[in-house]
Amino acid sequence: MNKYDTEEYDFKALDWDNDPGKVERAKSVAEVIKETVCLTKDMTAFEYGCGTGLLSFNLHPYLKCINLADSSKGMLSVLNDKIVKYQITNMTTSNVDLTKQNEAFQSYDLIYTLMTLHHIMDVDNILNIFYKMLNQSGYLCIADLDEEDGSFHGDGFEGHNGFNKVDLEEKLKSIGFKIKHYQICFEVVKDLDGEKQKRYPLFVMVAQK
Repeated sequence: MNKYDTEEYDFKALDWDNDPGKVERAKSVAEVIKETVCLTKDMTAFEYGCGTGLLSFNLHPYLKCINLADSSKGMLSVLNDKIVKYQITNMTTSNVDLTKQNEAFQSYDLIYTLMTLHHIMDVDNILNIFYKMLNQSGYLCIADLDEEDGSFHGDGFEGHNGFNKVDLEEKLKSIGFKIKHYQICFEVVKDLDGEKQKRYPLFVMVAQK
């Protein structure tokens, strides 16, 4: 994420969980992960671009521990308050941008992201970092936008307009991942200026090291 993204999400953090759509999409992605990956209490997990932790709050009862990382201090502040409020004992947080610092991070059995990858310019680099961070036979779960026409973020957005399924699969395979699962699990509905509501499919792709 660039500086603009981080400042924008700092500003949005306090109201993030008040959007029913964001709550529902996190639940939908969590269900796919639970159905696809055999989660156990021995597994360590890492969520990158965690925001306020909506996805991990759906998964933490099934895992040993989760490290939730984000570059937005505002998001992590809200998340840390929630961890204390709900007395969650198997979550820790990290204010980090993996594209700038990754050497000190430990390895994990499961890594997942939700609506994060399309903000990262160098996708190949971050996928390689994830591969290195995973234990052997560990899982990477990517939940993000299907390829779209650029209207989701509109003019000025510097990231990716979603992802083509075949292209993303090829990137993962070239690194060494095996593709285990893919499905469309949710639709983000947005009101566009001068248009009716537009629907943007959200996919989950599961790969294994």
